[in-house]
Amino acid sequence: MMNCNMTGCPGEYEVRFIVHTVKYQGEIIVINDVPAEVCSVCGDVLFKPETVRQIEKLLQTKMRPEKVVPLYEFI
Repeated sequence: MMNCNMTGCPGEYEVRFIVHTVKYQGEIIVINDVPAEVCSVCGDVLFKPETVRQIEKLLQTKMRPEKVVPLYEFI
């Protein structure tokens, strides 16, 4: 376990699989089951370099999404 990097946070990072959302080329992309280190107290998220490379590779492909999700605008 690694201590959280956020100032004053007493939490520790633990491995979890998260939903990661990113805006890429004007589109919102949602990626499910991304491995990440997540702080047990504040929720800060860290990705390993190989995870970032895999996300970048996925974004550059023109694969069809597994699912389509609703998108709501905050008004």
